[in-house]
Amino acid sequence: MVKFFSTMVKLATMASVVLVFSAFGQTPAGGEKMAPLDIKLPKPMFIGTPTNMNLKNLEKPLGKARPAFLAPAGCKVLSLNKTVISTDDAPVIGDIPMITDGDKEAEDGSYVELGPFLQSVTVDLGAKSEIYAILMWHYHKQARVYFDVIVQTADDKDFTTNVKTLFNNDDDNSAGLGVGKDLLYIETSEGKLVDAKGVKGRYVRCYSNGNNNNDLNHWIELEVWGRPAK
Repeated sequence: MVKFFSTMVKLATMASVVLVFSAFGQTPAGGEKMAPLDIKLPKPMFIGTPTNMNLKNLEKPLGKARPAFLAPAGCKVLSLNKTVISTDDAPVIGDIPMITDGDKEAEDGSYVELGPFLQSVTVDLGAKSEIYAILMWHYHKQARVYFDVIVQTADDKDFTTNVKTLFNNDDDNSAGLGVGKDLLYIETSEGKLVDAKGVKGRYVRCYSNGNNNNDLNHWIELEVWGRPAK
C-alpha cells in the first residue's frame, strides 16, 4: 500500500510539472532548459474597466498580470530594428521603421497610424529562425479592439513558401484569409502574446482591419522572440 501511494505521488508530481510548462509556454523536449522571456513592458496608459465593449467573441480580461512565458533558454528579440514594410507605405502618422524600434509606449510620437480597412505589416528577421513568441502592441492609450488580427510566418517575403497561420480572430473571413477561431481582445500595455511554438520562418506578417473606434489601423511595436533555426 505504501509503495502504491508513493507511485501515485510521483505520477501526480510529474503531471503537475507538465501542466505548469504547458500553461506558461513551451513544453520542454529532450531535457532542454526553459526560461521565462524577459519581456519589457511599457507603462499602462489607461486604468479601469473598458465600457461599451459589446462585441461577440471578446476575450475576458485576465484581471491580473500575464504569467511569465517560458521558452528555450537563450531566446532573444529577433525583430529589433529589423526591416519592416507595410501595405500602407505612407502612414498618416509616424514612420514604418518605428514598428520595430523597441519603443512600446503609447504616447504621441510612439505609434504609427496606417490607413483604413485591411492593412498588414511584415518584418524580415534576416534569416530563418525558430520563433517562440510574437507580441503586438497596436494602441494602448485607450481601450480598443482591433478586428481581423491575423499573424502568419513564411520563408519568403511574398508568403508563398511554408506559410503558417499562428493567430486569426477573423470570424467571418472578411480579410479573405480564412475563418479564424481565436478571440477578439482589448489592447493593453502588456500587448498580445501569440505562442508561436517554435515555428520556423524568416518573415512575420500581421494583419488588422480597423478597430471599434474607427476604421484606421495603428502600430506601436511588433516584437518577435526566438533564436536562429538549427
